[in-house]
Amino acid sequence: MDSLTAARAQMAFSLGFHIIFAALGIGLPLLMVIAEGLWLRTRRPEYLALARKWSKATAVLFAIGAVSGTVLSFELGLLWPHFMEIAGGVFGAAFALEGYAFFLEAIFLGLYLYGWERLRPRVHWLCGVAVAIAGAISGILVLSANAWMQQPVGFAMQGDRVVSVDPVRALFNPAWAVMTTHSTLSVYIASAFGVAAVYAWGYLRGRRDAYQRAALRTALVIGAVAALLQPISGDFNARFVSRFQPTKLAAMEAQFRTQRRAPLRIGGWPDLRTGRVYYAIEIPGGLSFLAYHDPNAVVQGLEEFPRDLWPPVPIVHVAFQLMVGIGLYLVVVAALYWIMAWRRVDPLPRWLLRLLVAAGPLAFLAVQAGWTVTEVGRQPWIIRDVLLTREAVTPVPGVQVTLGGVLAVYAALSATLTWFLLRLVRSPQVPEFPIAPKAFGGGDRAEAGPCDLKS
Repeated sequence: MDSLTAARAQMAFSLGFHIIFAALGIGLPLLMVIAEGLWLRTRRPEYLALARKWSKATAVLFAIGAVSGTVLSFELGLLWPHFMEIAGGVFGAAFALEGYAFFLEAIFLGLYLYGWERLRPRVHWLCGVAVAIAGAISGILVLSANAWMQQPVGFAMQGDRVVSVDPVRALFNPAWAVMTTHSTLSVYIASAFGVAAVYAWGYLRGRRDAYQRAALRTALVIGAVAALLQPISGDFNARFVSRFQPTKLAAMEAQFRTQRRAPLRIGGWPDLRTGRVYYAIEIPGGLSFLAYHDPNAVVQGLEEFPRDLWPPVPIVHVAFQLMVGIGLYLVVVAALYWIMAWRRVDPLPRWLLRLLVAAGPLAFLAVQAGWTVTEVGRQPWIIRDVLLTREAVTPVPGVQVTLGGVLAVYAALSATLTWFLLRLVRSPQVPEFPIAPKAFGGGDRAEAGPCDLKS
């Protein structure tokens, strides 16, 4: 394995690992805040239990996400020094602001975790709101840096050196809005369906109390809303890619020839040798309509671009199909759940619970597939039309050794996280702590003591 392949593998593995925790670190605080808000409104003990448990999960996921994010920041400099020489001064402002958001999230998470019996209820809840907002802003700022790699603007170069930078224009680059919207919705979807899968599994095993029902209902409110909004975001994303990244669009749909009334392909395997797609279902004019809102529009094919600038077409096409297919599955499952809830079906049918259990890992697979489309679809550029990936990699040998070290670190983190989450799932559902009158009384709604929580 040469240094370029090892560096790509290490970066891909690190990003794939970190994305899981970044997604949960953004999505789970929102669920936590909603659960505590429902507790403040209704005083129903199951919502307080959910908020307490989800706050513990948020804390450990935040810690592991911080570790994996730190590894990524070192990898950018160590594996891709020429990339950082060009890009560091351009999107440094985004990373600096992300650092502030990260510290705010850490501060308010600390207040939230240690303030259960020390802060007034609404103040405590507002600390949770701050955690959710800071986490989302942190993710948006990182996405801004990645969006700049897709659509680099706001800088000027002489030779290989950046000589001037407009940080505001670089931060709010043309790809920023569509990428941050699409990716932020995706992490809310993944977190919501991941949480729903855990409680659907418990429901299947006979836990059919108010706690399980409240967890499913809370998670699937967020999951359903975000999943319904995602196709709208995807439409804006498709039109952006068709305008600014036609090579990526052609790889996503395996469109080898420039064609009027280009078909939308469902499934299929692209053959680079023959330029054909086998086993695909084709909808005439579908791609032209999605890309340009005109079924007769001309879509550029890969034949328009030099062969050495093509992305890895089979990988991008299959990842795109997975992302879209899973997204549709999640919309259908969420709709089925809410139809059952509207009809007051209780207990939920086992076939629906099995679909919900499967939806959890599939939602995270969709996130990984989406990032594969984003990153692999940009290849062979690390900064589109500015710097090739092979030109950015470190010339220093030994990348293969660091790849092994990173794999070992992430294996240990995964084992630790799995152990903790299993213990958390098996812990009592109702919080065993008294609610201090000083913290939860004095002007808020009626106080609740330990006996009320266990009733």
